Amino acid sequence: MLQTERSKRLYQKAAELMPGGVNSPVRAFGSVGRTPLFIKSAEGSRLTDEDGNTYIDYVCSWGPGILGHAHPEVVEKVRAAALDGLTYGAPTEKEVVLAELIRRCVPSMEKLRCVNSGTEAVMSAIRAARGYTGREKIIKFRGCYHGHADGLLAAAGSAALTGGVPDSAGVPASYTEHTLIAAYNDRESVEALFEKYGEQIAALIVEPVAANMGVVLPKEGFLTFLRDITKRYGTVLIFDEVITGFRLGIGGAQAYYGVTPDMTTLGKIVGGGMPLAVYGGKKEIMDCVAPLGRVYQAGTLSGNPIATTAGIATLTILMEHPEIYTELEEKAGILAQAYRETGRVSVNQVGSLLSAFFTKEAVCDYDGAVTSDTAAYAAYFGHMLECGVYVAPSQFEAMFVSAAHSMEDIEKTVEAVKSFT
Repeated sequence: MLQTERSKRLYQKAAELMPGGVNSPVRAFGSVGRTPLFIKSAEGSRLTDEDGNTYIDYVCSWGPGILGHAHPEVVEKVRAAALDGLTYGAPTEKEVVLAELIRRCVPSMEKLRCVNSGTEAVMSAIRAARGYTGREKIIKFRGCYHGHADGLLAAAGSAALTGGVPDSAGVPASYTEHTLIAAYNDRESVEALFEKYGEQIAALIVEPVAANMGVVLPKEGFLTFLRDITKRYGTVLIFDEVITGFRLGIGGAQAYYGVTPDMTTLGKIVGGGMPLAVYGGKKEIMDCVAPLGRVYQAGTLSGNPIATTAGIATLTILMEHPEIYTELEEKAGILAQAYRETGRVSVNQVGSLLSAFFTKEAVCDYDGAVTSDTAAYAAYFGHMLECGVYVAPSQFEAMFVSAAHSMEDIEKTVEAVKSFT
């Protein structure tokens, strides 16, 4: 039986100081009927909470931990960089080095800019696309999450041709009136929007592999279709690779699927565990951004020397050891097969990303994802914790495998999965 008294006491204090006792809703355990675990430390594939419980971690800080926690080489470089000062508010060589590494891995990003979060990256990419095209409307897909910028907090109405309506209190309807909602993996819904609004659509933004309604893979040809239709209408195609970037391979989902967008947003891994994100794309689009152009975007801590140090160290390791990706996919495949053999779930897996949906039917879109039995997931979540395995406290999040997960970790996880009844 897990000891959780200290985590519970900390949560009680936190609830008096922070909304819901957390600094991001995804950390709350409400959907699994528990209070959050407060983590004290992490190393390799393991987390240790404030009560001394240790878990094999498949959240990996929601993706950045591709090398595992506290990778010695990354930590050592960050420690050394901190001695030179935390931030200067001025350019550094490290920003240039990181940009060169990113462009080498993701050639479609001819020019790029560092920001501090995925939300900032997406918000800025859309602003640049609007500035470049002179258009206002954008298309997003139901179930794809692109951060908490006002114009992107929109859900679909009852028909595919509706404009977005705010999905959060505090967002005026006027902020989302130019956000159009399509259905992921549904070509007809996209075609209908372009037929009605085509010359007004500045950008279409998509997670090339959806990972915020659980992991949902694109149907064969869907991404190529998006590339073709956006070219036809002069619309900027944005791949939100905040999660898939450097996860599916060193070139991200665009290299994995062989489809090149106009713009890309990156986060998570690109900062090596530190707050950092990037947006970029075609030179002619990025040259619209200040100080060259009239699209304004700024950030005091953007590209700060500590985050760029962590990012450079992480990407260098990934580039020098391509076998990491083969091993990640093999380990994720073993886990996916174990889930399938239970006969209780539908499993989606690509690279080091996977999701086990508590539904009998294969999940290929948002409507399929939300048929999942969330009560069963909550019971499974509790079982896994008791077995010393930490998975996402929500049915609709991804499971991440890291290079630090040993075969012993995988085998122990498989045992835990198979013992859930």
